[in-house]
Amino acid sequence: MVSSTETAKAIEIQPAIWADFEALMGEKGGCGGCWCMLWRRTAKEMEAGKGEGNRQAMKALFDQGEAPGLVAKAGTDVIGWIQIDRRAAFPRLASSRVLKPVDELDVWSVSCFFIDKRFRRTGLSLKLLNAAVDWAHSRGAAIVEGYPIDTPRQKFPSFYAWTGFLGTFRQAGFAEVARRSDTRPIMRKALGDDRED
Repeated sequence: MVSSTETAKAIEIQPAIWADFEALMGEKGGCGGCWCMLWRRTAKEMEAGKGEGNRQAMKALFDQGEAPGLVAKAGTDVIGWIQIDRRAAFPRLASSRVLKPVDELDVWSVSCFFIDKRFRRTGLSLKLLNAAVDWAHSRGAAIVEGYPIDTPRQKFPSFYAWTGFLGTFRQAGFAEVARRSDTRPIMRKALGDDRED
């Protein structure tokens, strides 16, 4: 096993492949059998698919050929994940009273993070977020949006902050564009048109 101090300078972030994603999620499938399908399915579908059903639904996305997110690796260990896709890929956002779309702009959404417990509070979420923004930009994204928790870290266990913390998004240059709940802002980063062809 590697320690966070041993690998702080050796972390690589890359588009996820199924084997790496599955290894990080473990037997429980991330948070209680979610397999990061929460925003992609209705509440009824999520509950019915808890565990294996959600696993198969996520694997089908990987099987389509384009990664639905990025992973961080320390050597061969998979230590973190961030899911990013076009907002339209997350229909449950549209039905959320708090996180429904602010407008009709073509937005990419950061829907969740999953960090190995050994690497929480090390800055890995920020590295993943910056890499995800760059990756989306290279695929034509003009705006990236996130839905972090705005509450003191000591009052909210990191394990449950799967949409990230507000401070991470601020550090990455995101600005608040809406807030329909005291603790759940909608953050955005507008990207310039400076992609390499």
